[in-house]
Amino acid sequence: MSTLRFQALKESLGRDIVPVNETKRRSALFGENVFNQETMLQYLTKDAYNSVIDAIENGSKIDRSIADQISSSMKDWALSKGVTHYTHWFQPLTGATAEKHDAFFETIGNGQAIEKFGGGQLVQQEPDASSFPNGGIRNTFEARGYTAWDPTSPAFIYGTTLCIPTVFVAYTGEALDYKTPLLRALHAVDSAATSIAKYFDKNVKKVNASLGWEQEYFLIDSALANSRPDIVMTGRTLLGHSPAKGQQLDDHYFGSIPTRALDYMRDLETECMLLGIPVKTRHNEVAPNQFELAPIFEETNLAVDHNSLLMDVMEKIGARHKFKVLLHEKPFAGVNGSGKHNNWSLSTNTGVNLLSPGKTPMSNLQFLTFFVNTIKAINEYEELMRAGIASASNDHRLGANEAPPAIMSVFIGEQLTAVLKELEGVTDGKLSPQEKTDLKLNVVGKIPEILLDNTDRNRTSPFAFTGNKFEFRAVGSKANCANPMTILNTIVAKQLVDFKKEVDHLIDTKELKKDEAIFNVLREYIKESKNILFEGNGYGAEWEKEAKKRGLSNNKSTPDALKAKVSKKTIELFEQMGVMNKVESEARYEIEIEEYVMRIQIEGRVLGDVARNHVIPTAIRYQNMLINNVSGLKDLYGKDFKKYAAEQMQIIEEISEHIGKINVKVSKMTEARKKANKLEDLEKKAADYCNKVKPFFDEIRYSCDKLELLIDDELWPLTKYRELLFTR
Repeated sequence: MSTLRFQALKESLGRDIVPVNETKRRSALFGENVFNQETMLQYLTKDAYNSVIDAIENGSKIDRSIADQISSSMKDWALSKGVTHYTHWFQPLTGATAEKHDAFFETIGNGQAIEKFGGGQLVQQEPDASSFPNGGIRNTFEARGYTAWDPTSPAFIYGTTLCIPTVFVAYTGEALDYKTPLLRALHAVDSAATSIAKYFDKNVKKVNASLGWEQEYFLIDSALANSRPDIVMTGRTLLGHSPAKGQQLDDHYFGSIPTRALDYMRDLETECMLLGIPVKTRHNEVAPNQFELAPIFEETNLAVDHNSLLMDVMEKIGARHKFKVLLHEKPFAGVNGSGKHNNWSLSTNTGVNLLSPGKTPMSNLQFLTFFVNTIKAINEYEELMRAGIASASNDHRLGANEAPPAIMSVFIGEQLTAVLKELEGVTDGKLSPQEKTDLKLNVVGKIPEILLDNTDRNRTSPFAFTGNKFEFRAVGSKANCANPMTILNTIVAKQLVDFKKEVDHLIDTKELKKDEAIFNVLREYIKESKNILFEGNGYGAEWEKEAKKRGLSNNKSTPDALKAKVSKKTIELFEQMGVMNKVESEARYEIEIEEYVMRIQIEGRVLGDVARNHVIPTAIRYQNMLINNVSGLKDLYGKDFKKYAAEQMQIIEEISEHIGKINVKVSKMTEARKKANKLEDLEKKAADYCNKVKPFFDEIRYSCDKLELLIDDELWPLTKYRELLFTR
């Protein structure tokens, strides 16, 4: 065994488990380090408190004098907890969170100092806008950008720093982050959904989009992970032969959680409780050393912030327990990758889940209205939904045996399929009294209040109805939830706006009753959205053929998928709904396509380095050992030596063959990369990296993995899959 690999295994197996002492109930810990409403009641004046609540609930602006009061109280609270610094915590288009810490400390002369934090420091700061991805919105010499306080997401303390969630915009006003478009999309869906909900309840004043994400991840011993250059540099293994035992016995899923992993989870959950992240569920996932955690549903903006914060906290807690947390969608070949299922719904300020059937025909009509409109929205913008989850890393996962395919479809189950089929037969125009009764009592009235267990689950469906919510299963594990949630809420908002126009038109011009108008529009939507509904196996070749007949897109690669983000249809959608202007849409496309290029470029460089500087030298060293062995046998047995050296000679030939293939393929990959790098057009460069550079990865890997099986285990330099996946 190579020295590095031996040391890594020795260090790993010698780990002491870090005990976690849970001395408080979770409910007592929850939100302890959050400037939430309970804390605000204690620290803020009545006027300041009411101003913040009004901003949260109604989007009103906070007066600067009130901001001074809030910042002073926030500072006092933070200082009481030992905080020394504050930061504007934001989500630039890097995929990670960003923060710049400033001390409360300020000098006032005469050798004296105070702790200071004013309203201006709370409300706004100025990071360098040209140093973050901006898609051409900002030049290097145009560095000004602003972070601005988002009062709808409460400030929190992590370590000794007060973190203030903010938006990040350019000097010219364009969004440079994930949060700003999300907030705009949430405002759009609130406005559109509220106007529809008023058809059924005049008391509805606000509709919130809720999100419950499920985070999957791998825990790998840090010493073992650090011994792999590919994991360190790319977050995944670029080579490595599958172990004899992987996940085929199905013995890891929901199994007993390993002690060391459980201690990590308990520590992580304690930190989450303090930060107000309502984590509730933990379990083993399908692959060895793969796990999942999930929270209670929250308002979407807060849920997105909490997931972004969680991913950062996971890595920090992992370091404490000597774990490397892998959030890459496909860190290991041959076993399941990781996703982040986004469970989405809409709820009114009166406490009604608009995607949950009720006890009466009227409440079920409300459910069907939002249910059918959501399906119609996906049908209209399925290609954009695919673009919302596109990334170099997620391309490895989509269509594998643990993830839905790249074709977007909606699963609703047999019962609701039957209901929609009956609704499709609604008479065009005014209904007779008998038709009204039959429709409301025999069709709408039959929908059970709880559909949770009345429909099977379809894990191959990208967008599935699961009882009282839709589950977007195709989101990647390391993605920022804001990207797909911005798209989903925007397209639903657009669809609801169109729906109201059509219903009101029928009421005004056809003199239809409200319910009749709603039924008539829903009937047409059901007919128009049939193509997106699919109940079968999304992995089958038959579905690809059928989807093509239906006119559904099948963009398997990120460069192809991302084009939908800058289509005329998409740009008009975002502009009409006030979510993003053309400049912002085009900037995001440029950022994401450039990131794709850089990800594949880095992986190509790392693979070439590992193949030539680790694998080939090891193969040659072992080959020389075999050659010496053959020479010794020849000296010993003379002409009959082949009788005793046949196996060795065959291995020598196989090693030579694979060394040659690796060397040739790495050279060709390097040349393809050089040609791609010379292209100035980003779209063409991304296409070249996807179609001419990336295909060499599997070919190089194949020969490297074959050498892993041939070469003496004591010589092999890279930590193997069996060690990475089964060392606990």
